[in-house]
Amino acid sequence: MAREGAPPTDGDSTTETELAVIGAGPGGYVAAIRAAQRGVDVMLVEKDALGGACLNVGCIPSKALIHATDVGYAADTAAEMGIHADVTVDLGQMTDWKDEVVEKLTSGVEKLCKANGVTLLDGRAEFVDEHTLRVQTADGTESVEFEHAVVATGSRPVEIPNVAFDGEHVLDSTAVLDMERVPPSMVVVGGGYIGMELSTTLAKMGCDVTVVEQLDDVLADYEDDVARVVRKRAEAVGVDVRVGEGVTACRAADGDNVIVTTETEAGETFEYRTEKVFVAVGRTPVLDTMNLGALDVKRTENGRLATDDQGRTSVGSVFAVGDVAPGPMLAHKASAEGKVVADVVAGEPATLDHQAIPAAVFTDPEIGTVGMTEGEATEAGVDPVVGQFPMRASGRALTTGETDGFVRVVADGETGSVLGAQIVGPEASELIAEVGLAIEMGATLEDIAATVHTHPTLSEAVLEAAENALGEAIHTLNR
Repeated sequence: MAREGAPPTDGDSTTETELAVIGAGPGGYVAAIRAAQRGVDVMLVEKDALGGACLNVGCIPSKALIHATDVGYAADTAAEMGIHADVTVDLGQMTDWKDEVVEKLTSGVEKLCKANGVTLLDGRAEFVDEHTLRVQTADGTESVEFEHAVVATGSRPVEIPNVAFDGEHVLDSTAVLDMERVPPSMVVVGGGYIGMELSTTLAKMGCDVTVVEQLDDVLADYEDDVARVVRKRAEAVGVDVRVGEGVTACRAADGDNVIVTTETEAGETFEYRTEKVFVAVGRTPVLDTMNLGALDVKRTENGRLATDDQGRTSVGSVFAVGDVAPGPMLAHKASAEGKVVADVVAGEPATLDHQAIPAAVFTDPEIGTVGMTEGEATEAGVDPVVGQFPMRASGRALTTGETDGFVRVVADGETGSVLGAQIVGPEASELIAEVGLAIEMGATLEDIAATVHTHPTLSEAVLEAAENALGEAIHTLNR
């Protein structure tokens, strides 16, 4: 039965649900499953593939290609260890393997949704009002009446003027991850985490890569010494990094090539002839497909949906998680928000009260960060104490041949409470978890230093950095 007072729709049928989730990415499907586990009747609407951008065209496929490439590159460059190999890359076969990994995960999401009682609906949803969706499916239009809704539509790559995506010469990250052969040359526009991850990977495959970044350095969101480690390694594997240049045009050239024109602030211009152009200047929330004009919903200054500490928007029945909500565009942040929203809808007193959200960049070497930098702590009025440990002093790092980078721990100089960490080096994405837990628990430098770490492991570097901050370092000079 239709909800009393609901506006008429041209739908073929009407369905009622307690919770309608729009988008089946890491925010949406997690919210749907957790809500169903709490006894809520849930419908999950997705117009493309379950798993969203992360599982299908982002986190998972990119990390699969990065790892596969690193396996070959390590074998090809291990002569110092007594290993001699002549490695070739079959990108088509590698892409097929990557697709198999993606398929395992996305099919797993579908099985989990169904096993938990989530109703799946393939189609594009748009709001009719604050309690009604109209969903365009392959079979027609369906009206969905809900008590609560979650907007979890994610983000898409940003285009730049005069360099429109065409799928042939000018590519977004999705197209790059689906290439069947290694192009002889590529210009990567943007030196952020996506650009630096894939530019280094492509260079290891044998592609002649040029990174063009408008700002003064790559990885501008990270401290200079962190970005410097990654930039040096990228240049060492053949990436030509050009900073302070903005792209102004891209035009066809002879053969299969295009010419990319850049310009500096001083007006100096450069031209780069290349077969492929990969535009990696960031991502923008997908908020233009749902008829949000039907809701009087507030936006933030950067256009996202404003939410409170429970993920609720200014429209009481509508929540937002992930890339469409404030905060960093991170899959694990979306999942954490999805769990909180599910609990709130189920009537539980949940809030988004995380002390810090870790982030990782899968460059070579990796970057892992969480909490405050030294500068941020100072700006917050804290007198910080900092400890650092170089990977070149790590016995485990030496045994892997990966000694670039360091671990840095930031703490409150008065109380010793851990405030943050910046790690650049092998397995930084894994190492950062220990410091994230320390921050969440209110642990101190002494707590980390008193925790016995397995030897020989990379995680000992976190212990050593904490001891360095305390002035008790064993394997490095104290601060």
